[in-house]
Amino acid sequence: MGSLSLLKPLFFFSYRPILIPSPFFRRTRTRSFNITSLGTSQPLITAQNNNFKSNGDTLSESFSSGLKNAPSLWFYNTMTKKKESFKPKLDSKVGMYVCGVTAYDLSHIGHARVYVNFDLLFRYFKHLGYEVCYVRNFTDVDDKIIARGKEVGEDPISLSQHYCEEFCQDMVTLNCLPPSMEPKVSDHMPQIIDMIDKILSNGYAYVVDGDVYFNVENFPEYGKLSGRDLEDNRAGERVAVDSRKKHPADFALWKSAKPGEPFWESPWGPGRPGWHIECSAMSAAYLGYSFDIHGGGIDLVFPHHENEIAQSCAACQKSDVGLWMHNGFVTIDNEKMSKSLGNFFTIRQVVDLYHPLALRYFLMGAHYRSPINYSHIQLESASDRVFYIYETLHECESFLIEHDQTVRKDSVPTDTLTIIDNFQNVFLTSMSDDLHTPVVLAGLSEPLKSINDLLHTRTGKKQKFRVESLAALEKSIRNVLTVLGLMPARYSEVLQELKEKALKRANLTEDEVLRKIEERSCARIEKEYAKSDAIRKDLAVVGITLMDSPNGTTWRPAIPLPLQDHHIDSL
Repeated sequence: MGSLSLLKPLFFFSYRPILIPSPFFRRTRTRSFNITSLGTSQPLITAQNNNFKSNGDTLSESFSSGLKNAPSLWFYNTMTKKKESFKPKLDSKVGMYVCGVTAYDLSHIGHARVYVNFDLLFRYFKHLGYEVCYVRNFTDVDDKIIARGKEVGEDPISLSQHYCEEFCQDMVTLNCLPPSMEPKVSDHMPQIIDMIDKILSNGYAYVVDGDVYFNVENFPEYGKLSGRDLEDNRAGERVAVDSRKKHPADFALWKSAKPGEPFWESPWGPGRPGWHIECSAMSAAYLGYSFDIHGGGIDLVFPHHENEIAQSCAACQKSDVGLWMHNGFVTIDNEKMSKSLGNFFTIRQVVDLYHPLALRYFLMGAHYRSPINYSHIQLESASDRVFYIYETLHECESFLIEHDQTVRKDSVPTDTLTIIDNFQNVFLTSMSDDLHTPVVLAGLSEPLKSINDLLHTRTGKKQKFRVESLAALEKSIRNVLTVLGLMPARYSEVLQELKEKALKRANLTEDEVLRKIEERSCARIEKEYAKSDAIRKDLAVVGITLMDSPNGTTWRPAIPLPLQDHHIDSL
């Protein structure tokens, strides 16, 4: 290999030296990169323990189970097609690589599902006391990015940088914690070129006119992840049909430069990497060739992850990923989401009408490996459910502010402690069993009902140690919501935001709703009950329900009346 200066990109943007932080799970000074210093499987970077502290995301010490008391973890492994007991390769440390977005457009709800799922896994490992290095890359050099750049007349690297930033904002909106590392392809050309050179040296690739192709016939295990036979494989997504290839399934490791495209110098001439090699190179650079978890959407099993396995094993025989983890598709009204079908929704489009925490709740409402159907009724149902959760907790919080919150030892009644223990057991058991979030969300019902009983029923109001029970129940729910990424900064704030989203969907202002309430009150005084009922129904049709009490009439969001039959059918 030549010196680092030969790897300078020659198009669109100036050279910047690459800085490589300290080795995996060690803390030493950041050092400059020297390509000759790379060992066969030496990781380049470490996880810094993310003490993310925002929007209630600090995990409760009293609730954290700690590694000594951590339950046995079982996850489904796409490689073996079965659930397996999870044991990290390094004690108390987890290395996790998740394939990130190709940044050329705004992210859609399929992306949201992937990254909410792995954010949940990240949070749960941290909750259990593991030190986690979570690496999620950005693809910022790719055919799709170059094509979009030409389409809009913009430098593809600048275009991709813009959409990387937009993606990060979407992740903040969805309350996803930042990963430990977010490497970009354009910053890792030395590592990519070094890996391609190893693959060539080991006899698994060949050069044709400045292009470098992986020779799948020289890798007998090709297809072991997807279960596909080699003869069934043909040139597919992002793999051009090329008569120069020895086998149709051979895929590009390096693409020779074309006029008007960004390129970097390499031993095979100027060009840029193929799609798959980037993740093999960056996962090895940050986690080593042997690490715990590699994840992504089910659509990446083939060809992307299949090709990653071939590349990584060809570069290093000791390459080994302990667990391959994939989430299911998102469908739109039971059809596959597709731009060509016109049923393609970006995250921005969804959260314009629905609260981001409602979207996050919806995405957790099905097991991560199952397909999930996106529809208005599903989002309305999720919105209705999170409003109930936060309204209950807000009422509880308001009550506790007005009363003595000191919880004395052994002062919580046995029946309340039983509810809390059952809830925590459901949470730990279900999350440790392949992230079974639907069971966890269903488990919220009992402690929430208990809070409402203590707040509003005659029996509950008379219960001994009522304040202590409410404080303990609220805390147990809050801690679980924190791990799930569903804990808002303030209950009152999220309730107001949910109401504002409901008004937008109903095409109403709050003043208009209040005028309808006043008009209905006048009709009731005048005993015009037909008019009163019509006003209530008109509002219910658009998702606004009225609640009468001795103190007057208020409103809250609800599932629109025409959708309620569908909601009942889906239960």
